[in-house]
Amino acid sequence: MPSFDIVSEVNLVEVKNALDQTNKEVGTRYDFKGSDARVELADKVLTVYADSDFQLDQVKDILITKLAKRDVDVRCLDYGKLDKVSGNKVKQTVTVKVGVETELAKRLVKLIKDAKLKVQASIQGDTVRVSGAKRDLLQETIALVRKEVTDVPLQFNNFRD
Repeated sequence: MPSFDIVSEVNLVEVKNALDQTNKEVGTRYDFKGSDARVELADKVLTVYADSDFQLDQVKDILITKLAKRDVDVRCLDYGKLDKVSGNKVKQTVTVKVGVETELAKRLVKLIKDAKLKVQASIQGDTVRVSGAKRDLLQETIALVRKEVTDVPLQFNNFRD
């Protein structure tokens, strides 16, 4: 019985490379001279530091640009709240979302069942396994999910005949 998995993965090596490039650019730019602007990574959580809200936005823009150049989908970033550190200094946490969350997985299963395709969708941890009798039905399911779910980067892998 043919099947495939719906997953949401991020290449963390590319995220680290983009983070290093961002810190390098922030260190060499004239408008950041003498400031404490930087980005740190700890266990899939990026922390952006800056001297003001404006500089924080600039650092985030640089980070997003570097991530996009390295083919990391920026829809996987979840921005936290803005925190005041000391004086005018601010920081913000940015979480890199990996895996299909249970709420999204339930939404995907409901979407596939409502489409009345002859396939079965089941939640297995942080992936959604879709299996069906024919390969064409699975390809229709992939097209349906790509069209309907646009707020989260999804990949379709582990395709088996």
